[in-house]
Amino acid sequence: MSEDTKNNGRDGEEKIAYQNPDIGFRMGGGTVYVGNVVYERFRRSIPMHAHSDNSYEIHYISSGHGRVTVSGTEYDTFPGTLYVTGPGIRHSMIPDREDPLSEYCVYLKLSADAGNGKKTSPFGRFRGTDRWYGTDRYGIYGLMRALFSELKQQDIGYKEAVESIIKQIIISCVRNYSADRDSFETGGVRSADSQFLMIEEAFLYEYATLTLTSLASRLNLSTRQTQRLLTGHYGMNFQSKKAEAKMSAAALMLRSQDMNVTKIADELGYSSVEHFSSAFRKYYGMSASEYRKKNT
Repeated sequence: MSEDTKNNGRDGEEKIAYQNPDIGFRMGGGTVYVGNVVYERFRRSIPMHAHSDNSYEIHYISSGHGRVTVSGTEYDTFPGTLYVTGPGIRHSMIPDREDPLSEYCVYLKLSADAGNGKKTSPFGRFRGTDRWYGTDRYGIYGLMRALFSELKQQDIGYKEAVESIIKQIIISCVRNYSADRDSFETGGVRSADSQFLMIEEAFLYEYATLTLTSLASRLNLSTRQTQRLLTGHYGMNFQSKKAEAKMSAAALMLRSQDMNVTKIADELGYSSVEHFSSAFRKYYGMSASEYRKKNT
């Protein structure tokens, strides 16, 4: 397990991240693998993105305000908000500039070969619900605090404690689903799962600077193997995947009105505003200023 910590501590600080803590456990006929566990105070927007097969993210907003979009629906977001996104569910987040969002996020990978189990079981209900947005009623904030405490202290038996807490978080999510009749819902190999998580996070957070060579090095693959992996899993090569990530970020920045077009072009790593404007028009079929007028 690796820990990436800035201003390490409790709520109100910038970021605490535990990456790949090497924890997996059985639940309801399936296996749950724990990927990244992150607390972050967001001063930056998170562009539209989605995760791969059998991947689920549990998001809990502990403080601040902003807007979250899930599957094309935008929500005003505030403390106590819980939302869960499953495989392929596109979502994004814009924090309020004056009162940035603070979020606990747990990334889980469910085994690919277990089926859904009993649909009435917590595991089956969790796996069968690909998205949910609402207000938590079952104490997830306290569970998240306990989870981060165990991962930080790593006292004897902490892995067993983490497994127990995450099971409780999953059960609490399902209880929230059941309590909210207005909610919207629908009914591998571990090393490969880690690869795709690494790829998704690279494009999500490093869309301005990521190169094929640096991504291949991170994956311990050749550039040719990396291109094949991206094309096989996402249906696009590195250049197209990076363009998608940058254009998603550009659209989010234009909607927030925090920056002018020149600043956005710079943030996205374009050499000039003309280069950005040309790329944006080619991708969306309209200029950046036209897009801003239509979406604000």
